[in-house]
Amino acid sequence: MEQRTLNLREYVLPLWRWWWLLVASTLVATISSLIAAWQQPLLYRTHATVMVGSVIESRNPNTNEVWLSQQLATTYAEIAQREIVRQGAMAQLGLSGLPEYNVRVVPNTQLIEITVTDTSPERAQAVANALAEQLVAISPTAPGATEQKRQEFITQQLNDLEAKIRETQDEITRKQTELANLFSARQIADTQNQIAGLQNKLNSLQANYAALLANTQRGALNSLSVIEPAALPTEPVGPNKPAIILLAAVIGFALAAGAAYLLDYLDDTLKNPDDIRKVTNLITLGAVPHLGEALAAGSELVNLEQGHSAAAEAFRVLRTNLQFVGVDRPLRTLLIASPGPREGKSLIAANLAVAFAQADQRVILVDADLHRPRQHRIFGLPNNTGLTTALLAPEAAVDGFCQVTSVPGLRVVTSGPLPPNPAELLGSARMRDLIQTFGREADIILLDSPPVTALADAAILSTQVDGVLLLISAGQTRRDMAKRAMAALERVQARVVGALLNRLPAQGAGYGYYYYYYYYYDHYGYYSSDGREAKPSSRRVKSRRRSHRAGTSEAEAV
Repeated sequence: MEQRTLNLREYVLPLWRWWWLLVASTLVATISSLIAAWQQPLLYRTHATVMVGSVIESRNPNTNEVWLSQQLATTYAEIAQREIVRQGAMAQLGLSGLPEYNVRVVPNTQLIEITVTDTSPERAQAVANALAEQLVAISPTAPGATEQKRQEFITQQLNDLEAKIRETQDEITRKQTELANLFSARQIADTQNQIAGLQNKLNSLQANYAALLANTQRGALNSLSVIEPAALPTEPVGPNKPAIILLAAVIGFALAAGAAYLLDYLDDTLKNPDDIRKVTNLITLGAVPHLGEALAAGSELVNLEQGHSAAAEAFRVLRTNLQFVGVDRPLRTLLIASPGPREGKSLIAANLAVAFAQADQRVILVDADLHRPRQHRIFGLPNNTGLTTALLAPEAAVDGFCQVTSVPGLRVVTSGPLPPNPAELLGSARMRDLIQTFGREADIILLDSPPVTALADAAILSTQVDGVLLLISAGQTRRDMAKRAMAALERVQARVVGALLNRLPAQGAGYGYYYYYYYYYDHYGYYSSDGREAKPSSRRVKSRRRSHRAGTSEAEAV
């Protein structure tokens, strides 16, 4: 369950790290969409319905009539979107353009629905009705002046024929009734002849009626009629402003989340203990927050000037962890190394030395960086003589090169004059003798070295000490550089006891992520030299709790 929680945290960590990008992108998208939606006018929608043919009026329509009406409806729906209908509607209404409209055939019917959407409800209604009228006008049912008179005449004739047909039918019925009451053969024959004459007359009238009816619109399949004029819309149908704003916010958040994961993928620096473990297979023994405020105040030794700060507590936690690492094989000599330059190893070495001295231990800090030494500046000591002087003067007493500091129990061996051949001096037998001599006069010796990947000095020194603490600068040390540093140390079979995460943000994802590991995961605990985990003490637990409670950090190490 804990491992599953950890994996989930890894997925969420990029979002937490770039939270400001998520918030900014979502706010920008939301505010922009709010302004845009607020400026959009309301939209109104109305419909006009046109029917093809008069199949619905027939009591017994056949399948062919229904199918033909549907095919005609599809054709008329396409014509309604052509320029001939558009231009006719614009000319009828005196408009230079038409609003958005859509024409569709209602599925499985002969109905054509014309839908118009506009910011003006009156204009939407007028346009829908005009389009329907223009569609009817181009059909064979369109009434002209001559055609209208003709249809009126035909209608009048049909009405006359209908009256005569009814009279003839009534006369035939009357004659048939009389025939039932006749007994005379002559009367019966006369009546039957009269009925036959009336039947012929009826047939002639019906034939004439059918011929005239074919010239009218009654029962015509290729005819259009408006069965539902467009009504005046009263309620707006859009825009859906809440949906627009919500969609914009979701899109903004999604784009920012994608950018966060992309930036995290492109960023190949180490930021937390899990990154360090994956790349170097090292446990993280401590994390030092940014020391920017401390450096701005002019103090680089935070253990002296800010003894109750989170940074000072971090060095005490690191000191305790290093003591547990050396349970079976004590760390009498420890090399502080970093993969690359400007990752803060000199400042870390100085403050760690102060932390050990504050624990009533005799400490000697050796500035073995013979390219860019800094310890004399941190402690304000002269650098006329130092390590190089002792290496070149085999007969000189070692005590003369150890300078006393303001910290009780802490002495510093500065670099001395910089030589042209640092690697040869650091790998000499004299250097081994000096380390052994220093070891007889101190409980622990800390050595500040050049970067591992830049020079061979650190690899040479790593073979002369009990252990190496590899410093990783959070968000600065690249994965490839850390791998190359570990490979260089492994080639000389150096004992790398663990890693230190430097410049960890005191507020944000990195700081909480480190303590998440620090509290809950055993593989970031304390280990003896043979790989067995050492049992934590109450002092260690209290130290961890104090470190977790310490809220702010103070700035960046150089």
